[in-house]
Amino acid sequence: MPPPLKKSVTISGHRTSISLEPDFWQALQDIANRKDMSLSALVATIDHARTQAADKSGLSSAIRAFILHYYRQQ
Repeated sequence: MPPPLKKSVTISGHRTSISLEPDFWQALQDIANRKDMSLSALVATIDHARTQAADKSGLSSAIRAFILHYYRQQ
């Protein structure tokens, strides 16, 4: 698997960098397109859910788990 790519996204008005493998970036973009959302809006939704959860995992981990959960439900 290729190494992670670092990209910047805006969440609630501030920029943050996220490192994900290219396949995860593609899956995240595909999900955003299916939900008719921007990538930043989807990441903000995932970040909000993450901060409300008892398990305070990192954002990259939360995104990977979200993608896995999304495709398992398909």
